[in-house]
Amino acid sequence: MKLEGIRVLDLSLFLPGPLLTQMMADHGAEVIKLEPINGGEPNREIGARRADGVTVYFQNTHRGKKSVQLNLKTEAGREALLKLAETADVMIEAFRPGVVKRLGVDAETVRARNPRLVYCSISAFGQDGPYVKRPAHDLATEALAGVLSCNIGADGAPTIPGIANADMLSATMGLSAILMALLRRTGTGQGDTIDLSMMDSLMAAMPNLLGTVFAEKKMPVVRNERTWGGNAMYNIYATSDGKHIVLGGAEMHFAKAILTKLGRPDLIEACEPPPGPTQQPAIDFLRETFATRTQAEWVEWFDDVDAAFAPVNDLRQACDDPQLRHRGMIFEDENGFEHVGIPMKFAEEPGRANTALPGLSEHTESLLRELGYTDAELAAMRAEGVF
Repeated sequence: MKLEGIRVLDLSLFLPGPLLTQMMADHGAEVIKLEPINGGEPNREIGARRADGVTVYFQNTHRGKKSVQLNLKTEAGREALLKLAETADVMIEAFRPGVVKRLGVDAETVRARNPRLVYCSISAFGQDGPYVKRPAHDLATEALAGVLSCNIGADGAPTIPGIANADMLSATMGLSAILMALLRRTGTGQGDTIDLSMMDSLMAAMPNLLGTVFAEKKMPVVRNERTWGGNAMYNIYATSDGKHIVLGGAEMHFAKAILTKLGRPDLIEACEPPPGPTQQPAIDFLRETFATRTQAEWVEWFDDVDAAFAPVNDLRQACDDPQLRHRGMIFEDENGFEHVGIPMKFAEEPGRANTALPGLSEHTESLLRELGYTDAELAAMRAEGVF
């Protein structure tokens, strides 16, 4: 696999870092997860549990990893981590800015002992700037980055997005940054330090949404924008059974195909750009029309129509969707537990999901022995509360 031989030391918690390192593990990296000394990774306790007691959240972010626990507030624990870092290619942390410095495991300290290391810090706002000391998770960064102002519910107020956008984007951008640094290291022999901000990641993901913001220096009217409900052919419509369908392509040949079959070719012109009030007659007609039949009836109606159409699946329906099943994005292990698959499909050396999950601190002693610690030293460290 692509990342075999790469050792990753992961100090992060919750979603961005753990997802990033799981993607690396799926492609062959050895991922060593440092869990908090009291309780371990919070994902072990958050959300619904499988029949064997494991949370789905932990399963979906920690497969194929190794677990260690070290008390970094002890000198011996800190030194053990630094020795582990000397053997690693990548180290990831997601503490508040300044915490790793206080613990003595910051990028400068660690890379002084291992110049080849790629050290990635993930934080809400980055390692500098006026918000550097401000605590935040995904939702607060989405609010400050303007994302929530565009995510408007039926009541006209901002609503919580269905996906933790800042977490997911920083995970994928972090993976890209780490792989860039590893690629560069092949030529220079030197690692790098990466400062990744969740808020920065959100802003970088909105190049198609800033037209009015940049050109006219003002907030757009959300309901009039093409991607937020201002286009008849790019919209969500309710059906008679309380479900929904979407039209997801604003190209004019889609409008022609749909409105012609519906007997309203006179409304095709209303679907011409720009989005907004001029498209309202078509939107009103489609809203009234789609409300006359069930979702299943519209699925059948669209079967021979060349248009970007889809029923709105719930999450359970999505996990049973034949396309996702065919692509292996939902699969069962030997015990019948469902897992999220690997999205990056390589023709050569494809990834492989190792569904084994680490017990809390399962690999602490074996990894320390690998570093040269003796049984007597391990016993002393255990007695001192290092692990």
